[in-house]
Amino acid sequence: MLLSRFFLFGLFAVFASAASCAPGGAAPGAGAATEKLVISTASGDAPFMVEIADTDEERRIGLMYRTKLPENGGMLFDFSDENRVQSMWMKNTLIPLDMAFIAKDGRIVRIEAMTTPRSLASISSGAPVAAVLEVAGGRLAALGVTAGDTVHHPLFDGK
Repeated sequence: MLLSRFFLFGLFAVFASAASCAPGGAAPGAGAATEKLVISTASGDAPFMVEIADTDEERRIGLMYRTKLPENGGMLFDFSDENRVQSMWMKNTLIPLDMAFIAKDGRIVRIEAMTTPRSLASISSGAPVAAVLEVAGGRLAALGVTAGDTVHHPLFDGK
């Protein structure tokens, strides 16, 4: 009887441990607080609610393991203390993303659309940037967002 209890407890511990490490479980950062961000385009304003990645750990994890994003959701990577050419990758990112590389003044300097999930290829901003916005793949094109458009958020507006 005692032996079977130890066996069941051990079995439970193994499954619980495996479940907590599984990428398909709750995604890191899922349910995190969001902030409003607006992109002014030629056809009007495009509002988003974004998570902010402003620590090394948050930027390292980014949107890894997410299986979906809200239509107008995403993540804003704050590199404002560095303001240099930035490179991103899609390691452990399960969905295609659009990346908008944003200068210190809020201007989008480059867009990388429909990135390849799980790719280890480096995606460069090509110019010094203060931030990178990641949203669901294809969303920026659907909203008519292009390089040169302006992003409004306290990170750029100084509010």
